[in-house]
Amino acid sequence: MTPRDSGRFRIPTEEPPEHTGEFLTSEVRRPAREGWRVVALAQLRRVEPVGMARRFLDGLGPGLIAGAADDDPSGISTYSTAGAAFGFATLWTAVFSFPLMSAVQLMCARIGMVSGRGLASVLRKFYSRRLLWFAITLLLVANTVNIAADLGGMADVTAMLVGTDSLWYEPAYAVIILAVLVFGSYRTIVRIFKWLTLVLFAYVIAAFLARPDWSVVLRDTIVPHVEFTRDYLMTIVAILGTTISPYLFFWQAAQAVEVDRAAGKVTTLARMGATDGELRAARTDVLTGMFFSNFIMYFIILTTGATLHASGQREIATAVQAAAALRPLAGHSASLLFALGLIGTGLLGVPVLAGSVAYAVAEAGGWRMGMNEKPNHAKRFYTVLGVAMLGGMAMDFANLDAIKMLFWSAVLNGILAPPLIVIILFVCNNPLVMQERVNGRWLNVVGTITAIVMGGAAAGLIWTFFH
Repeated sequence: MTPRDSGRFRIPTEEPPEHTGEFLTSEVRRPAREGWRVVALAQLRRVEPVGMARRFLDGLGPGLIAGAADDDPSGISTYSTAGAAFGFATLWTAVFSFPLMSAVQLMCARIGMVSGRGLASVLRKFYSRRLLWFAITLLLVANTVNIAADLGGMADVTAMLVGTDSLWYEPAYAVIILAVLVFGSYRTIVRIFKWLTLVLFAYVIAAFLARPDWSVVLRDTIVPHVEFTRDYLMTIVAILGTTISPYLFFWQAAQAVEVDRAAGKVTTLARMGATDGELRAARTDVLTGMFFSNFIMYFIILTTGATLHASGQREIATAVQAAAALRPLAGHSASLLFALGLIGTGLLGVPVLAGSVAYAVAEAGGWRMGMNEKPNHAKRFYTVLGVAMLGGMAMDFANLDAIKMLFWSAVLNGILAPPLIVIILFVCNNPLVMQERVNGRWLNVVGTITAIVMGGAAAGLIWTFFH
């Protein structure tokens, strides 16, 4: 093994066997993370004084990215469909789901930070192979459909703007994303496209310009409205599925490990453990990301409820109808704003979807992995990444309706998420994995409620198909 000079330390170019850290100095083994850093390399942090706002933003990382990716094309479509169909009746789900999704994502972040492993790697090390591949199978099914839906939605709105067949744009987007991930890094695609997601704030402005009855908005926000009908339960399952998504579970834990690897912790032993300060920083990161996700979700439902539902357009069948929700703000530019928002979030969401599959399969196989690895150093990892993208793209050639597929992918996530949440709860209460950092009462209570609520909603939906 040939080491490379990293400045103060000599770090090997290949990761040694797990739990082997004797060649590392104690100084390497204990670098402080000082918050949840996006860049993660302590030597890259600026030494000049910065304000509290700058420090707060610098401390955000995987949680914020997960929150932004959560509002992917599937999410936008689901929230738009909910607002059009039921008006403000589902606004309460944005408030209700916030603690649920925050608890699950925080548990996943803690798994990666404390164990030094991704979720699939933990299952491989401490649990049976059947449980490992059961979890990965659920992820593969959900993500393949989600990738197909997101690529199809991006292609559909692009065709709406350009006026040509959407079939040409799906492979184009897939090739662009794969090229950036393989030959660049995920951080590169975030830098390029993350600003496109700011277009989603147009929904916030549009909601006020639509002049809804704010007393009704407030009532429906704080008083849950439940209908035991197939359409309503399907919408609730879809909302929960697109906010509490299986792919984000694996992604959050994997990125916690990536942060440590970038900081020089190249072995599992070096990555194990987390201080109180590190866990507090991770909590801030996760809560910020989840709040951003649900903030946008709330105003998409509000805007479409105040426009499409109020005007009698109760069913969204095309991207053009969804774009009409922005007309109070943008007039004829609504289609462009909607398309940019959907494409921008897709360019963030699809890499997370494909990346979470690649991380999970690579962790299960014990392969070398990471989006900052060179392709020739992590061939199998990048192969899985490509296959996930191609598999999703292949589904789009079945001539499925893009908008409906976006919605149904969210429903599928809602059905598959509960068993994965139960697995996460077991992992987070296992002292062999979490050491002294097992779940506290709050995480256990909220995590259990999440599994019960999502499982109950999915069971209720399935029941309606037989009665």
